[in-house]
Amino acid sequence: MPALSLLLMAMSAASVLAGSTVYFREQFEDADAWKSRWVESKHKSDYGKFVLTAGKFYGDAEKDKGLQTSQDARFYALSARFDDFSNKDQPLVIQFTVKHEQSIDCGGGYIKLFPSAVNQEDMHGDSVYNIMFGPDICGPGTKKVHVIFHYKGKNHLINKDIRCKDDEYSHLYTLIVYPDNTYEVKIDNKKVESGNLEGDWDFLPPKKIKDPEAKKPEDWDDREKIPDPDDKKPEDWDKPENIPDPDAKKPDDWDDEMDGEWEPPMVTNPDYKGEWKPREIDNPAYKGKWIHPEIDNPEYTADPDIYKYDSIGVIGLDLWQVKSGTIFDNFLITNDPNLAEEVGNDTWGKTKDAERKMKESQEEEERKKREEEDKKRRDEAKDEEDEEEQDEGEEEEEEGEEPEEEDEEEEEEGTDSKLKDEL
Repeated sequence: MPALSLLLMAMSAASVLAGSTVYFREQFEDADAWKSRWVESKHKSDYGKFVLTAGKFYGDAEKDKGLQTSQDARFYALSARFDDFSNKDQPLVIQFTVKHEQSIDCGGGYIKLFPSAVNQEDMHGDSVYNIMFGPDICGPGTKKVHVIFHYKGKNHLINKDIRCKDDEYSHLYTLIVYPDNTYEVKIDNKKVESGNLEGDWDFLPPKKIKDPEAKKPEDWDDREKIPDPDDKKPEDWDKPENIPDPDAKKPDDWDDEMDGEWEPPMVTNPDYKGEWKPREIDNPAYKGKWIHPEIDNPEYTADPDIYKYDSIGVIGLDLWQVKSGTIFDNFLITNDPNLAEEVGNDTWGKTKDAERKMKESQEEEERKKREEEDKKRRDEAKDEEDEEEQDEGEEEEEEGEEPEEEDEEEEEEGTDSKLKDEL
C-alpha cells in the first residue's frame, strides 16, 4: 500500500479518535462511591430506594452490579450530574442496560436527559427534560420503547411503535440522534428503528394543507358503479316475507267463543326474495375520486435544528414501578456511535451469555428441587396409605377373633344348661 494512503488512513483514524467525547459513563465499579455521584430527589418523602447489586443471576458478580429498584409500588427519582454540553453539529448517543429480572408486570425502565438547570433535589415527573428514552412495560398491551423529545415547550412522542424486550435478561438500549435530523434506535447493538425526526414526530405543522378555497365541482361524478337504468323488476318478485303455516291445524279443543278466532302461526316464506335492486353497471360519467388540492402551509417553517439541545447536564431515573427489581447499568453518553457500540460489546456483550447460562442453571436446579419435593410428597403419601392399610388389616384380624370367644362362651353356657337339666 502506498505510503501516502497509509498516512491518510492514520490521519483519518486520529481525527475520529480526537472527535470522540465521553460526557458521562457509569458502571458502578467502586462499591458505594456511587452515592456521592447520584442525588435522590426530595420532592416526595416516599420515593423508592435504589440498591447496588448484580441481582439473582449475572455474568460477572462485580461488573454486572447496577442500581436496582427495591420497593414495590413506588416512584423513583435519582439523578447524576456531568459537565454541561450541547450536541450542536455532532451526534448524541445515549446508551444503558436494563434487566427486568423480576418479570416486571408494570413499570418504567427508561432514563431522562435533563438540561443543567434542573434542580436534582426537586426533580419529579413534571420536571422539564430534553429526551426520555428506554423501555416501558405495563400488562400485555404496553411493551414499547419510549423516544420522547422536548421541543418548543411540548413533549413529542414518536409516531412509530418500537417493541421492547420483556424477558428477565439484561438488554442494551441505544439512541443515536444525528445533526442531520435523523435518528437510530438499537437494542442489543442491533438497529430496530430509524428515520427522520420531522417525519416520525409531530414537531412541525404539515408542509402541505388542503386548499380552503378548493371545492369539488357540482358536476363531478365519483360513483364508480351506478344502477342499470334498463334493468326492470320481475313481475313475480314481490312476495311477503312471512306467510301462514300451511301445515298448521286448528287444535280440536279450540273454542272460538272462548279463545277467539283461530289463526295459523306465521312462518318464513320460502319464495321471499327480499328488496329488489337493479343490477349495477360501470358509470360512463365516472371521473375518479376527487382529490382535494393542497397548497403550501403558511404556518410551516423548516427547522434544521430539531435535533439540537443547548444544555445537557443531568441524567435521571424518574419512573414508577409496581413490581420492583429492575437493574440499570452501563450508562454512557457520548458523541461517537462507534465508541458506544464498542463499549456495549465490551460490557453487556461480554457477560450476557454467562448471565443467561447462570439463569438457566438456576432454573434447572429449581426444577430438580421441585421434582425431589414432589417425589418426597408422593413417597410420604404412599407410606401413609400403606400404614392405613396395615392398621385396617390388623383391625379386621381382631374383629375376626371376637366371634370365636363368643362361640366358646355359648358352648360353655350350653354345657351348664345341660348339666342343670340332668340334675
